Amino acid sequence: MIQLPASYKEYLAGKSESFINTVRPVLMQSAAEKSHGVRVLVLPHGHQAHLDDTIPYGTVVEDID
Repeated sequence: MIQLPASYKEYLAGKSESFINTVRPVLMQSAAEKSHGVRVLVLPHGHQAHLDDTIPYGTVVEDID
């Protein structure tokens, strides 16, 4: 089973269930590949996450779209 790195677990701590459900699949993909970090876009009506090859593995960056 894929384990999230501590930095991802810390990022999710205290977040809402809907946020976690949106972001966790991308964090899991990043943890499986161990090659890219994750960019989380803050949108007017929610969030979107994607792998970003400019961000080192284990790092999450929030950005406003």
